[in-house]
Amino acid sequence: MELIGFFLAALVGISLGLIGGGGSILTLPILVYIMGIQPIIATSYSLFIVGCTSLVGATINYKSGNVQVKTALVFGIASISTVFLTRKFIIPHIPNVLFTINHVAIRQSVVTMSLFAVLMLLAAIAMIRNPINKDVNECVYTYSTPPIFTLILNGILIGFATGFFGAGGGFLLIPSLVLLFKMPMKQAVGTSLLIIALNSLIGFLGDWGHYHLNWQLLFTITAIAVGGIFVGSFISTKINSLLLKKTFGWFVLFMSIYILTKEIFQF
Repeated sequence: MELIGFFLAALVGISLGLIGGGGSILTLPILVYIMGIQPIIATSYSLFIVGCTSLVGATINYKSGNVQVKTALVFGIASISTVFLTRKFIIPHIPNVLFTINHVAIRQSVVTMSLFAVLMLLAAIAMIRNPINKDVNECVYTYSTPPIFTLILNGILIGFATGFFGAGGGFLLIPSLVLLFKMPMKQAVGTSLLIIALNSLIGFLGDWGHYHLNWQLLFTITAIAVGGIFVGSFISTKINSLLLKKTFGWFVLFMSIYILTKEIFQF
């Protein structure tokens, strides 16, 4: 199963390189269902893997002029603060058994994965139903930084999702940057990667000392994912962004249905 997990880890990097997101959507299920890691610890692994991989991708895009640094920093300050506080002070105090229904214990792991799947489902529907406008994709206008309040509010919301689910937030960031903030697709990918890297790595630091981690496994998966992002970045120059976005939306949709089905049938 580890070999399958390593192969899928490469897809994590490829996904991040192609569309600037989706790494955590793949990483968390891989760690939980393939590697057999407990969901709450898997969220910590996911933060490190996605954070390091995204940082490499952001560097590649920055050199190409595809990172809106001001937007990333304003957005990032709000989201990073939320991520750190969530991981440091909320997650460690959530009990293993949240409540019981008719003598059936509802565990934290089930709720975490189920909520994550619902979030995936909503993001997938948004990507499928709202494909990127052709003009946005072709960058025919000049992007201007959105109001600071709007950036901060979105940063807090995505920061909470990152902190709770161990998700970098790319599958939420890309729709926000492109559909709400009207950012050109290529710049949205690069900017998303920088925000994801900041969110994820700060979130991982918030976990420091709370969990025992298998560093050898963690570094191995991360190295494979980093290799994948170079592949994804190259492929992204050869594929139509509209088709890629919609295809990824369908993939996320099927993944969310699989996770929900698996968690529900535990009962």
